[in-house]
Amino acid sequence: MRGRPVGRGARALRRGIARRVGRVKTGRAAIDWSGLPDDALLLVDTTPFIYHFQDDVRYAGRFAGLFEQAAAGRLRIALSTVTLAEVLTGPYGHGRDALGKQLEAALCEFDVHPLSVPIAVEAARLRARYRLRLPDAIQLATALEIGAWGLVTHDRDFSAVQDVRVLR
Repeated sequence: MRGRPVGRGARALRRGIARRVGRVKTGRAAIDWSGLPDDALLLVDTTPFIYHFQDDVRYAGRFAGLFEQAAAGRLRIALSTVTLAEVLTGPYGHGRDALGKQLEAALCEFDVHPLSVPIAVEAARLRARYRLRLPDAIQLATALEIGAWGLVTHDRDFSAVQDVRVLR
């Protein structure tokens, strides 16, 4: 699906971003998202979305610039159906179906890429090569399949990966 940074999902992202402007960042240095190439396509792993939607005080600020740049149309965000399923597990697991539907709508504003045979085969290769968990191998294979400029994650499992830029 081809998503656009417009509509209810994008507005929700902008509202979330506006709440976090000026937040003090902790931990490792934040990535300069404005320094990435214009129109760069980024495959975003699950945790940055969860931190963003939950407004996590420890980590949301680290990825706020990513969502700001996407809302401004400078970066393109893509996600896999693995990310969609993982993000929605929390709300549905706690009986919060309305929130689940809102998050689904927000996520589907971006490019959502389904698991395909070529992605599954490449995920198997990558899983064997890097000893990744299957969901992580699928994320990496999806990034490669769509020609993403980089993979955005907070997961250390990607530290040995050399096939694509990993932004943590």
